[in-house]
This record gives sequence, C-alpha cells and structure tokens, in this order.
Amino acid sequence: MKKVDNRTKVTNWGKYPVVETHFHLTSDIRKITEIIKESPSIIARGNGRSYGDNSLNKDHILSTVKLDKFISFDRENGIFECEAGVILSDILDTIVPEGFFLPVTPGTKLITVGGAIGANVHGKNNHSEGCFGDYILDFNLITEKGEIKKCSPEENSELFWNTIGGMGLTGIIISVRFTLKKIQTAYIKQVVIKADNLAEIFKCFDESEGWTYSVAWIDCLQKGSKMGRSVFMIGEHADLTELPAKWKAMPLLHRKKTKLNIPFNFPSFVLNTFTVKAFNFLYYFKQRRKVTNTVVDYDSFFYPLDAVNNWNRIYGKNGFIQYQFIIPKEAGKEGMTEILKTIARSGQGSFLAVLKLYKKGNPKAHNSFPIDGYSLALDFKIDKKLPALVKELDEIVEYYNGRIYLAKDAMSRKSLINYVKVPETGKFDSVQHERIESQM
Repeated sequence: MKKVDNRTKVTNWGKYPVVETHFHLTSDIRKITEIIKESPSIIARGNGRSYGDNSLNKDHILSTVKLDKFISFDRENGIFECEAGVILSDILDTIVPEGFFLPVTPGTKLITVGGAIGANVHGKNNHSEGCFGDYILDFNLITEKGEIKKCSPEENSELFWNTIGGMGLTGIIISVRFTLKKIQTAYIKQVVIKADNLAEIFKCFDESEGWTYSVAWIDCLQKGSKMGRSVFMIGEHADLTELPAKWKAMPLLHRKKTKLNIPFNFPSFVLNTFTVKAFNFLYYFKQRRKVTNTVVDYDSFFYPLDAVNNWNRIYGKNGFIQYQFIIPKEAGKEGMTEILKTIARSGQGSFLAVLKLYKKGNPKAHNSFPIDGYSLALDFKIDKKLPALVKELDEIVEYYNGRIYLAKDAMSRKSLINYVKVPETGKFDSVQHERIESQM
C-alpha cells in the first residue's frame, strides 16, 4: 500500500486493479461503528489475498486484520470462536496439535475467517463436504446503521444466509463461531495419478468421488491427443496406523519448513509461452511412475503455494488475474475441451491451472459459487491481449450455463457474476459490485 495525499493506494493479491481510498485499520469496535456510519460507502478487507476487486472500494476500506483475537476453543465439541480478522494459519497452529482441522479450506491458509465467510470458500473436498459456510454456527455483524447483530440459521436468518458468500455487501463481520473436523494426525494419505488427456482425468474424478479430497493440475497448453494432460491428486487424513514409524511418536506435530521468497517483481518478458511450457513439462514429468502412494504433511497437500512468499511477483508489476469458472457436470468434458482449445490457441497459458469437482450446496446459501459441476482456475498475466481472451472464455462459460467465482473475478461480464443477491443498502459496496451495476 502507498499513501497518496490523504488516500492510500490499495490492491489485492493479483495487483489488479489498484484503487485510491481512505484506508482504516483498527480493532476498536466503537471506532469501526463510527467509520461505517460516517462513510457514504465502505467495504471490509481482510488479508488482501483475494485476486480481484471484491474487497476494494474507492471511498473507504476497513481492514479487519486487527480483529485477530481468539475467543474460545471448545475441545470437547470441536467448536472454535474468534474475531473475523484471524488468519487461518494461526487457527491451524492452535487446533492441529489438539487433533482438529478446518472443515473446509481453500488453497491458501493466509486468508481471514471473515473473508472465508464473505466468499464462502471451498476446497478440495467440496464434492464431499461442501463449503466453509456449511460449518458456521453464528457470527456477529455490524450493519450500516452501526447495530451489532448476532446471525445464525435461527436468529436473523435472512441476514445470515445473505452474508455467507455475500462478498461483504451486508456488513462488517466482527466475530464468528464454527465447527471443526477431528483428525488423528497432521498428515495426508495421498495418491497421485498421471493422466494423459482430458478423457482420462475425468475418468479419474468419476472413479474417485468416494475420496474426501481431490484436485487436478492441468497442462493447459497441450493440444490434440494430449489436451488436458494432468496430474491428479486424491487424499484422506491419515490415521495413526498409516504413518511412517519416524512420525508416529508425534503424529500431530506440524513441521514448519523454510520458505522461498520472490524478492522483486519479475520483468514482464520472463513469463511467456515458452517458460510456461517448460514449467508444465517439468511438473508433469517430475513423477516418473503412473501412480504413487505417499503420506505428506498437510501444508504440502493443501497449501503448496504458501511455501513461496510473494509468489505474485512472478507475474510482474502489472499483476495478474485468476480466472475461475464452473460449468455443469453434464457439460464438463465438452465445455472444458472448448476452454482448453481457446487457451492453447491464444498462447496465454497458465502454469497454475487447477481442476476440481464440485457439488451444489445448501440451497439457503444462495450466494455460493458451487453447482454440480467442474471448476477450473487459471492464472493469466495482465497484458493487452488478456481482455480479448477473457471475453472469449466468458462466452464459452455462459454458453454452458456456468458462472465465475467472485473472489477471483476482475474482468468478467455481469451475467456470469451477478448471482450474488443481497439487499441494496447503498453503504457496503465494492469496485466489483460497482462494475457489475455499471454493466446493467
């Protein structure tokens, strides 16, 4: 962030877009209430790890990262309560040694709990265990009038369901209570399968629906018979009997690793078709065998990118977008084929292309992204050609009745991203919401 007169330049993890705004950082609830009342429009922002413009506001931004206190941990019933600015990594450091894990986690543990609610995050277990919102017992929210309301499925239920997946448009979450998952170890039993093409990777998903966790990395620049060449990973929380002998003495110990760091923004020419192809080749062939069975720590399975500090700098000073869409399961193979053909033809490949299987969740959580279908998340460097590619991809996704994930959108058309429905307040607003409204 950079100060500009009385305003601050703020962006999120993708570095696009950038806004100049009044930025507020406080844990004082009374002060937060005053800021909300006095602001013509405002949005909450957690740790800034979303990729698009959903937590940006050109008027006022209220950071919640100072709301970082644990409130209670019921070990008997597996219930955790904390303030909204607590980072998932801090929760994991506390609960894993006690034999618990997050019920749902996205691909980074560096987001806030409030952000997890606002985006109703999902992960590798969406097809089997749903979204983060499915495990929320209640939360406290400050409304546009400065009132603190406790929200649950029974109390202020409409506000509760509008907030889950509501992208911060209903108010400022200040604390939350949610349930945890019981585990025996801090490790994951993992199976990795190399798939030669798109047909094979969909077969892997079909045959592995009984596994709790599943995800695939796709080489999105391959064509012809190799289109959709993938590395497929499935996993379960390992029990004590499945651990190697060297870990059995301390099965819940989280062994932290030394992180790599990207010290500066890469020049824009570094990331190009040739370097992406080289990375994809090395990633696919680093495993020689068709199938491997291993036991890995939970960081390696869930959060591989968190092992690299400032990895967003790889995309240069102009940043990147993450384009994540979902299309219905019955159209999965056909739709993904069209998407991959379009990307390969454009030459704008993504070396972070992640395919997952999803299921439609609780109908009351009507703002949620998942439907019964397949989702693909792709990273694209910001350049002059990107808007044209996004337009093409949007047209394909819309043709197959898909949608875009709002926590990662920064360019897509409103028809793909306006599924979030919350009452118009005129107070809580984001650049993303403003952009959708301007397209109507």
